[in-house]
Amino acid sequence: MDQLKAMRTLLRVVDEGSFAAAARALNMAPAGVTRLVAELEARLGTRLIHRTTRHLSLTEIGEHYVERARGILAEVEAAEAEVHSAHRDPRGVVRLRCPPAFAVHQLAQVLPGFHDRFPQVTVEISATGLSDEMDDSQDITVLWSRDPLEGDFVARRLARSEVVLCASPGYLARHGTPQQPADLASHRMLTRPMNDPYERLGLQPVTDEPPALREITDEADDAGRVQVHWALTPLRSLNSDLKHASTLAGLGIAALPTFIAGQALKDGSLVHVLPGWRVFSLTLWACIPTRKHVPVRTRALLDYLVQAFGGQDVDPWLAALERRP
Repeated sequence: MDQLKAMRTLLRVVDEGSFAAAARALNMAPAGVTRLVAELEARLGTRLIHRTTRHLSLTEIGEHYVERARGILAEVEAAEAEVHSAHRDPRGVVRLRCPPAFAVHQLAQVLPGFHDRFPQVTVEISATGLSDEMDDSQDITVLWSRDPLEGDFVARRLARSEVVLCASPGYLARHGTPQQPADLASHRMLTRPMNDPYERLGLQPVTDEPPALREITDEADDAGRVQVHWALTPLRSLNSDLKHASTLAGLGIAALPTFIAGQALKDGSLVHVLPGWRVFSLTLWACIPTRKHVPVRTRALLDYLVQAFGGQDVDPWLAALERRP
């Protein structure tokens, strides 16, 4: 028995004053209305309606039940209306976790457009520490990875970001501009801590294929990678924003993701050192725990981020530099 349907039928019988009138209002056969009410009474184990040939009336317990049933059905209808409204007009809070540097340099730039489109949605951002694994407590987790992601979650690509060498024009004016990887040996390099697996630097030559950036790696090999050594390291840190700020201040040359350095490279406050070379590539992903029952507000933000950053295996920040006049 569909209990909600039986409750609605009972209320219509009471409101219409007869089973026949209720059947006409509900576009049902009279026998169907009678059966639903009888099944409801059997389920409850009590009579709700006194029936006579001329009229019907509620029993005492029936009056209490009908009063409670009206409240229950009103709550159900309100919940359904809220869901339907949410599908048309996303609202509420979306919890998002991401690396701090991505929040500062990218999310802050695209959120105004999202809010213009979805003014009833609040984005609650957790941007503390590195974000290197899926967080099931968040609606969306932004990850960056050198390798394919693994795990039981849904990941959508945002973009690729090359890690490239950058320096300020002032630094290069004082110390010269490296023309080949070996020239880095005499420059001040802002690096990662010694115990970090990506601390050592190496460069790979550009090919004619679409990625078209040469890669810096640890050792020379058949792919044309060359090992790079340096003697001067005025700063070691995992904090990308600190290295970005220090590079802008002229402290030295740093390897920075284009999603961090892109704007400074575009406006000329940083210079791409050894253009056509890269340290390595990162892929940025927006991840959600599951495809099932994703709130429309979460889906709206996820789709917006993919659209904002292109969703392709290309680097939009380098592409923007190439489009400069």
